[in-house]
Amino acid sequence: MIRSMTGYGAATGRVGAQQVTVELRTVNHRFFNPTIKLPASLSRWEGEVREVLRRGIARGHVTLTVRAERDARTGLVVDEGKFAAYVDQLRALQTRFGLADTLDVATVLRMPDVMAADGAEETPSTAEELTRLVQEALAALTAMREDEGKRLAALLDERLTTVEQALDRLAARAPERLVAERERLRRSVRELADGVDLDPARLVQEIAVMADRLDVAEEIDRFRSHIAAFRQTLRAAAGEQVGKRLSFLLQEMLREANTTGSKARDTVMVHDVVAVKEELERIAEQVENVE
Repeated sequence: MIRSMTGYGAATGRVGAQQVTVELRTVNHRFFNPTIKLPASLSRWEGEVREVLRRGIARGHVTLTVRAERDARTGLVVDEGKFAAYVDQLRALQTRFGLADTLDVATVLRMPDVMAADGAEETPSTAEELTRLVQEALAALTAMREDEGKRLAALLDERLTTVEQALDRLAARAPERLVAERERLRRSVRELADGVDLDPARLVQEIAVMADRLDVAEEIDRFRSHIAAFRQTLRAAAGEQVGKRLSFLLQEMLREANTTGSKARDTVMVHDVVAVKEELERIAEQVENVE
């Protein structure tokens, strides 16, 4: 069954001395387009995280956010070397720009990497711990995308049924329209001839040319075959990338609808062609969200 490109998944667990929460959000996009937000302590594994996402998501804009909190049982120590360096830099800036000579400990402690976990090396974090959480979040995301895909497939199938009903009306109306056009042509020719003898064979030939020009049977047959292929694609195996194929089939359906409309020259048929094109537009909006 198809997958939606919209979804959410999350997972929480330990990575070394940190409690880590991974959140994944996806929306539709033509290509795989990840945005990865990792805390500084885990940023060195961005490549491994990106690879996990690439293997699990074919298309869509992906936003991964990771939040990390130190274990409350782990004490904090001040990196005095960094503390001193920040003090020197701040003092220099005060002197250079004539700033007020006020600098407290709290200000310096809030600077990046001044505070560090005591004993962090005793519980080292690993890429495997982080990617395991990413995979758990990805599994939850995939389940949601598949559930949404089922609802999306049902909606698309319903709209295809509406299109088929309009095609049935077009197919039923087409022969009636040809008969009416044939009689109209004969009346017009007789009126223009004004009693002059006409060649019956020539008239039959002109009627045949007109019928061929107005016949929409081939367009309707091709349209039905595209619908069958569309439905078969909706039932594709899980994980297959079908969004682009569905979009292509929709383009072909629209081509047949346009050709049918240009040949119609009949108010009733044109009305149904417009209805078909409206449904195709609605289907296209939904297909944009299929992976």
